[in-house]
Amino acid sequence: QVQLVESGGGLVQPGGSVTLSCAASGFSLDYYTIGWFRQAPGKEREGVSCTSSSDVGTYYADSLMGRFTVSRDNAKNTVYLQMKSLNDEDTAVYFCAAQAGPVFGWQWRNQEEYEYWGQGTQVTVSS
Repeated sequence: QVQLVESGGGLVQPGGSVTLSCAASGFSLDYYTIGWFRQAPGKEREGVSCTSSSDVGTYYADSLMGRFTVSRDNAKNTVYLQMKSLNDEDTAVYFCAAQAGPVFGWQWRNQEEYEYWGQGTQVTVSS
């Protein structure tokens, strides 16, 4: 059974950091691109970051201004999203999603291309 499970969310103080995990089961991440998306209350889901399969590249939303870092550990079948200098605009449900094969910079935000989605993990930035 193919499954993506996010974890690591919670309540974070402004300026704080948190690392989210996306654990895959039922398939090997070696051949999959993993994207991170988030949906804030009342807003559409948006792309945050992506790590392409085959080491093609990693991509980030420009608005993040270098605060987030995506990484993968294929041996653990897990992808991570390290988030720093968090502010209230980062409050959202964070989802990871998988699509087979590599993607390039102009492709990674296309949500319809992702085959599998996790259930999401809530990150709330508040004092």
